[in-house]
Amino acid sequence: MTVMILERVPPSLRGELTRWLIQPKTGVFVGRISARVRQLLWQRVVKSTKGGAAVLIHSDNSEQGFQVHTCGETSKIMVDFDGLILPKTPKTR
Repeated sequence: MTVMILERVPPSLRGELTRWLIQPKTGVFVGRISARVRQLLWQRVVKSTKGGAAVLIHSDNSEQGFQVHTCGETSKIMVDFDGLILPKTPKTR
C-alpha cells in the first residue's frame, strides 16, 4: 500500500498522480503500485513541489510495517524515536 500526502503543490502535479493513485480527499493519494512506479512518482513529486511539501508512506518490512519519506516543510515533522517513526507538530514562531 502506498499513501502520498501533498500540501501546497501545483494542481497539475495532483492531476498527474491521479493516473496512478486514487484521491479520496484533496491532496491525499492512495494505491497499490510497484516499488519502481512508487520510486518514479516520488522523484516526480520531489522535483515538482515548488515550495510545497509531500509525505510518502509505503509498506515495508520494518518494525512498524511501513516507511515514511518527506519533502519540503510539512505540517507535521516525522521523528525517529528509537526506530519508531512518530509525527510531531512543530512549534509556531
